[in-house]
Amino acid sequence: MSNLKWKALIIVLTTLVCLYGIIGLPKSKDELVANWEENIKLGLDLRGGTLLVLQVQLQDAFKAEAATQVERIKEELNRQGIAFSAVELDYEPTSLDDAEQTSIAVKGVPADRIAAFRSAMNEMMPAWNLTGVSSTDYRLQVKTSEALELKRQTLEGAMQTIESRINGLGLAEASVQQRGGADSEAEILISLPGLDDPARVKAILQTAALLELYEVKGGPYPRQEDAYAANGGVLPLGTKLLRSTPRAGEQGEGWFLVARTPVVTGRDLRDSRPMQDEFGKWETSFVLSQESKGRFGRFTEANINNRLAIVLDNQVRSAPVIQSRIEDQGRITGAGSQQDASDLALVLRAGSLPAGVQYLQEQTVGPSLGADSIRQGLTAAAAGIGLVIICMLFYYRMSGINATVALILNAVLLVGILAYLDAVLTLPGIAGIILLIGMAVDSNVLIFERIREELQAGKAVLAAIDNGFSKAFLTIIDTHVTTVVSCAFLFMFGTPAIRGFAVTLVIGLVANVFTAVFVSRAMFQWIVGRQRGRIELSI
Repeated sequence: MSNLKWKALIIVLTTLVCLYGIIGLPKSKDELVANWEENIKLGLDLRGGTLLVLQVQLQDAFKAEAATQVERIKEELNRQGIAFSAVELDYEPTSLDDAEQTSIAVKGVPADRIAAFRSAMNEMMPAWNLTGVSSTDYRLQVKTSEALELKRQTLEGAMQTIESRINGLGLAEASVQQRGGADSEAEILISLPGLDDPARVKAILQTAALLELYEVKGGPYPRQEDAYAANGGVLPLGTKLLRSTPRAGEQGEGWFLVARTPVVTGRDLRDSRPMQDEFGKWETSFVLSQESKGRFGRFTEANINNRLAIVLDNQVRSAPVIQSRIEDQGRITGAGSQQDASDLALVLRAGSLPAGVQYLQEQTVGPSLGADSIRQGLTAAAAGIGLVIICMLFYYRMSGINATVALILNAVLLVGILAYLDAVLTLPGIAGIILLIGMAVDSNVLIFERIREELQAGKAVLAAIDNGFSKAFLTIIDTHVTTVVSCAFLFMFGTPAIRGFAVTLVIGLVANVFTAVFVSRAMFQWIVGRQRGRIELSI
């Protein structure tokens, strides 16, 4: 009897914990409804919202990788004393189709250093094919296997960055997934439940947010032509031109001549926050990591009274004069509002996109479809549960009450676990709940039929209950494990809706093992324990 009390305590505590996760501690009907809506998160198909399809511009990643390798090649050749006339991009891709054709040209290698050059390239650039164009010129092109890996890494990086930005906005119910199909390898599907106005989210997601700090070599120039004219028609070696963004109260639109290699980039950031300056204007502050602050400090100390260009997405946001050594902090001015400063800080914290994105499709789903789906789903679930209860009570008599209680408790546990995991309930998830009704009853039928067989074989009631549960347990575990394996494949390869079905089904199966085996057995023991004299079981 003491063992039964512990079982009852576990069942009651588990039920109360799940109910708390679903509705909390409401003091009124309105608060109960509010807690339910807050804890039970609905997917796009039920709640309504926005569906976005965007394409990652993978060619940008190939160009960035090639530009990085150009600088590495220059440094390595200079280190080894191998002369060259130029190291530059030989072919810049303009679309996804020609991304793998990205190549680097190395020109003017002396004939007597060809062997050393080839050895250096083979050691430093194993992912690139080296081919000769002439006796002094060579071309490097990324290998096919490495190109596929770069595409995969770029797409995964873009998805992780987008997901971080969405979560930073508090849209935890959103899902980000690669769109299936051979013609859509670079497309991402984003579901934003409950979002009626996607303009802000689109702006945040589309912003590359690539922060770079450059040494200013000249400018600002009113026009691009003026920059070339001031430098004899040719830009100095190791420099490039960047357009400045006009800001109220600052320099007008123009051009800056900056070093080709940035001092620090957004990858060196540790944190970023919105803040107000002494005049109440909003700006975005950033803090550099421990690794990069020493490099930045040495640079600023050596360039006091020179300008430093703060560049965001290849546009100069500001070019302040360095007044003293700066260790690890900086500010990006010119934010129009607190939201602008907060959004910029958010995308900087989440990290820059490894490549640009282009929106292909936007679809807004109204909540009326979701309300109809919820109503029809709940009606189907209620009808199914009602018919199952009637059949169980008719066929198993008083023991049918045991199955009914286990069925209801199974639903409470399922919804409670969904609430604690912040899982999103979708229309396929409701279908999974309805399927679980049948599976939960199936488990009870297996156990009850085993108990019947034991009673018909002349076993005592307590022995029949113990043997019935013991013999049915392995069968229940076997069927549940095979279903969980199937759900694992659905989760790995399915769409977000199919994932919702798989998650709901797995959680329900775990809850079903608890209710069908632990709870149902405890109820039988309680029923038998209350009887005096001859023990009978209505089954």
